[in-house]
This record gives sequence, C-alpha cells and structure tokens, in this order.
Amino acid sequence: MGASAVPVIAIDGPAASGKGTVAARVARALGFHLLDSGALYRLVALQAIRRGVPLDDAEALAGLARDLDVCFVAQRVELDGADATMAIRDEAVSEGASRVAVHPAVRAALLERQRAFRQPPGLVADGRDMGTVVFPDAGTKVFVTATPEARASRRQVQLAGRGVHADLRALLDEIRARDERDAGRAVAPLRPAGDAIVLDTTALTIEQATACVLDRYAQRAG
Repeated sequence: MGASAVPVIAIDGPAASGKGTVAARVARALGFHLLDSGALYRLVALQAIRRGVPLDDAEALAGLARDLDVCFVAQRVELDGADATMAIRDEAVSEGASRVAVHPAVRAALLERQRAFRQPPGLVADGRDMGTVVFPDAGTKVFVTATPEARASRRQVQLAGRGVHADLRALLDEIRARDERDAGRAVAPLRPAGDAIVLDTTALTIEQATACVLDRYAQRAG
C-alpha cells in the first residue's frame, strides 16, 4: 500500500480542547498509528530551553528540529535516549512550543518527519495543521474545539492531577493569548480545514466526542 493510500484521520484544534485524548482513543479503537504532532514542537522547545537557544532564533531552532533524536515508545516519549514524557508537559515547555511553532523554518523542518508517520493500516494525526498542511488529502478531518473557559478548567484539572496548583484566571489568559498567537501566525494558522467538521466538546464527554469522530470516519470510509 502506497503512503497516499493509507487512510488518515486529521484531528486539529486549540490547546486543551480534548483533541489529544480523542485522537488517542480513536487510534486505539481502529488499531491505527498515532501522531502527536504537538509533542514534536514541545520537544524542540524543551531542547531549546535545555541548550539555552532563544525561542526567537528561527535558524537555530530549525537546526534543533532537524537533529532531534526522538523516539515514541507506547505512551512514552524519549529525547536523546531519555524519558521526556513528563518534561514536555511542563507549562514552560507548552508555552515555548507555541512560540517555536510560529517559525516557518521550524515547521518546514518537521513537515517530512510528521508525514513519515503515515503507515498502514492507518494514522490518526493530532495537531493544529494536520488537515490543512500536513495531510491535506486526509479522508476524515475534524476540528475539535471548546470554550476558552471549559479548556482552562480542563487544564487546571490536568495540572492538579500532577500536583500543580494553577490559577484559573491565569490559565484562561494564557489560553486566549495562545489562541491569538496560533490563529495569527503567518504560516499554517490554526483554523479548520474547509472540509473538516467542527466538533465542540464543551458539553461532551470524551466517550461522546470519540464516538462522533469514529462515526464520521465510518461515514467517509463507507
């Protein structure tokens, strides 16, 4: 099966919309591979922070992106042979990933690496430009969203689960600022693909949102 014949479900959306959890569950239900594209940008940001590379130095960041020694093993992410699963979820790294992602050179450096995940029997790709840039020919495209307030509340719960206290208002301000930055960047701005369905998860459970995506895939595949 050629790469172009491998089915792709592209799931895009803003931070804390639930797209990552939905993507993982859809991939597990179908037995598909999973691409967490956000992890790649987080890894670039983490490497930059560790090596003291300024987050506005596009050329240096692109170099880091090209040279990343990264491995995805089950639910674990390894960077330079060491477990980085928790490190890339740090709030400073999350913020850094959004800043790193605005650079066209970084996005170009990661593009082919992301496309290489397209392997039989299929791929669920989670990110912000999966359906618009990375896999524009994806047969199923979903843009997962929720209100900023719901997303801030979810992020607060996630952080609390790691023993981190976070102010809800501060999280809401961060999410709104990140949305503005992601939607306003010159290259691959955050937006639904023209042929994507928009799935608002504000009032949905993860199970309901997952079922919606699986139903959409079945409709498109059938």
